[in-house]
Amino acid sequence: MITYRAALAVPRELVHHLSTLLAAERRRLGARKGSRALTCFAQAVMGLRWFRDRTDRAALGRDHGISRATAYRYIDEVIDVLADQEPLS
Repeated sequence: MITYRAALAVPRELVHHLSTLLAAERRRLGARKGSRALTCFAQAVMGLRWFRDRTDRAALGRDHGISRATAYRYIDEVIDVLADQEPLS
């Protein structure tokens, strides 16, 4: 197996903004600091990889060193956090 690093073609400010939204959601839910498998920044990168490239969720989990189930849950959380930003009509 060959491992490599890749670049994600999104602005760093976007990743930072999403990670800030995820941190606020974790605080709202009462998640203890350090209790999650990924940092907010890493979760934001994973979520943006899914949106940008439609990378398979299981592959994302492997890439980030988390289980498939956790990858699914984390991407769903990213979707929910972003959906909450949509203004209601």
